[in-house]
Amino acid sequence: MIDVIASEWMKLRSLRSNVYLLACSVSAIVACAGIAFLIGRGFDDQTMEERMAFPGNGDGVGNGIAVAYFVFAVLGALAITSEYGTTMIQASLVAVPRRQVLLLAKVPPLAAVALVAGQVLAFVMHAASMAVLGDRADQLLREGQTLGTSLSEPGVLASVVAAGLSMAAIALIGLGVGAAVRSTPGALVVMAVIIVVLPVVAKTLPMPLRAQAGSFMIENLPSQIAGVGGGTLPPAAAAGLLIGYVIAALTAGATVIALAGRRIKVLAVGAAAAVLVSAVPAAAAGSPAPASTPAWADCADKTLFKEMRCASIKVPVNWARPSGRKIDLTVGLLPATGAQRRMGTVFAIPGGPGYSGVKALSESAGSFAELRNRFDVVSVEPRNTIDKGMLSTDCLMTGPWLTWPGTRAEYAELGRRNRAAAERCRAADPEAFDHMDSASVARDMEAIRVALGEERLSFIANSYGGRPGIEYSRLFPSRVRAMVFDGADSPYIDRAKSWLHQEEAFTRFAAWCAATTTCALHGQDVGEVWQALIARADRVPVPVRGESPQAAYSGFDIKEAASASIISPGAEPEFPRWTQLAEAIKRADGGDASGFADYVRQSMKSPKLPAGVGMNMTHCLDGKGFRDYAEYRKKRREGERLLPNVAGTEIWHQLGCVGWPTPATNPPAPLPVKGLPPYLGVGAWADFDGSADIARRVPGSATVQYQGFGHALYNSGNSCIISHVNRYLINLRLPARGTSCPKATT
Repeated sequence: MIDVIASEWMKLRSLRSNVYLLACSVSAIVACAGIAFLIGRGFDDQTMEERMAFPGNGDGVGNGIAVAYFVFAVLGALAITSEYGTTMIQASLVAVPRRQVLLLAKVPPLAAVALVAGQVLAFVMHAASMAVLGDRADQLLREGQTLGTSLSEPGVLASVVAAGLSMAAIALIGLGVGAAVRSTPGALVVMAVIIVVLPVVAKTLPMPLRAQAGSFMIENLPSQIAGVGGGTLPPAAAAGLLIGYVIAALTAGATVIALAGRRIKVLAVGAAAAVLVSAVPAAAAGSPAPASTPAWADCADKTLFKEMRCASIKVPVNWARPSGRKIDLTVGLLPATGAQRRMGTVFAIPGGPGYSGVKALSESAGSFAELRNRFDVVSVEPRNTIDKGMLSTDCLMTGPWLTWPGTRAEYAELGRRNRAAAERCRAADPEAFDHMDSASVARDMEAIRVALGEERLSFIANSYGGRPGIEYSRLFPSRVRAMVFDGADSPYIDRAKSWLHQEEAFTRFAAWCAATTTCALHGQDVGEVWQALIARADRVPVPVRGESPQAAYSGFDIKEAASASIISPGAEPEFPRWTQLAEAIKRADGGDASGFADYVRQSMKSPKLPAGVGMNMTHCLDGKGFRDYAEYRKKRREGERLLPNVAGTEIWHQLGCVGWPTPATNPPAPLPVKGLPPYLGVGAWADFDGSADIARRVPGSATVQYQGFGHALYNSGNSCIISHVNRYLINLRLPARGTSCPKATT
């Protein structure tokens, strides 16, 4: 056999046409560089937002791989069809009468040449693509990948190596097809169908059939073998399929050239080998099972996103008595699109407390479009959703108007009013009211994970959702695959220090007024006007035209009503909420607080902000209140020292818990020292510090700050933040220290 292989090696290297043929593979490099050039030109012509949504070039090899495949297919086919075309096959069979031996002897030299040439070609194709893209290659896209991917990116080196191996596989497939067809033109037609026609046909199919069919195309196997995308197959299945194609082609060739009586035996053995090699890795590797255990059906709320599915699961009201009374939780699912191999489930933890995660996921479905190529995305109407029906929605939405107590007696009076409002709502269902803490929400999330059948979950926790995210991390650390905190409020950070961003935002508002002629306070010292108004209103509250004297605004009321507008001015460059705020300040300075009352009425049925019982029933159980009057005084003094313009707003929720009728059952507790994966904290100017504080408590974590206004940036569609979050959730790859997102421009 060794002598036969040596003779086949001599044939292969002595044919000058093979050298010319391999030289033609340079055209694959040209194709990669040319397409990369066109991508770069198109990329340069886009806005920043459009660039973020640009399709990535991947490892760049795919742009010319069809050309390379055709060259190697011809190389493989000619290894045997050239002998049939020149009748040299007769001499070969005289020297080697056993036909299968002759065919198999051609495999080692052909494979050796194709392996070396394929690897060299694959790396040069990659290098050419990256060189043409230049610095653009590092641009991170919404899909979580960069425009071009260097060899240092996860899986890219393996993908390029697999591409080189696939070229050797194509050469062997060409050999098998050539042996079966015995005609060079015929073999080229068959290989053209395999390499060009079938992939084009697959791309015309509707989703998800397009992705499923495309996964079996040879050109998409290298990236799947490397686990970096390209289809729905797991790496082992993709590798087995590629080997199976080679075995099937060589079996076909060996069957055709075998003597009549032996063809069935050859075909049976080869077919069995091809099936086993292809199927066994697929069965062993298997992609994660879809989230299918709950009885998913159309959502009862027809206003939700059309692709959303809903299901219901039962959880105990009191997790200390799991066999006791149960309540139903509605879970919403945005299923994976099937465009890529499914990696698992992402749980979107809603903000609030009190807001439905199902509605939030429906409203922000567009933000999850790229992530759904890899994951199912779920959320829930948590137990503390205000309109679940267990407790009166109207009662939970209302509450007392908070004051800023100056004496112990005023503190006690505030506690009396808070307690009375809470008891009115609690009376309808004391058991439910007393178990609305974030730890119970986290245990509900674990019940959902079990129902989904997932080993671990990935999370995006925005705003208040950070607190259930912390509790889940604390209670079930081994079930966390990845965790993103987006604009979360840290229970560990000092409140006054965490509110310094509010002071910075007020400074920006004042500077905007000074530079903007349409600002109602333009030409005045905004800081002086504001502080004088606050001091005067604390002495004599500013009345609201048409309302009772009790609705008059103190300085504390003005600061709290203005708080949201200060940090969220609205779209640039108009900043409509800053415009509205300036007008409200001017009117209040003239003796009428209607501007603030009108703003509050847009979201609440009240001229002043009430301390909503529904929100406080979670915050107070989570230990957000003060221990006593002495702690309140200490925190107030600290706020007045650090926050000259907004002092008091940092303890708004704590004041709502003064006098609460039930004790804190879930006070802040530290995160585990070990057992958690590194986290990602993201946020804008106003809410970055909380997310960063939580993330920094887990070793190896990272943060990204958006240099602009906003809140819950992933859900609101901030492309830069989405790109970093998706990269982390897909590849578990965190951004470098100091990474930030520039302010979006229009």
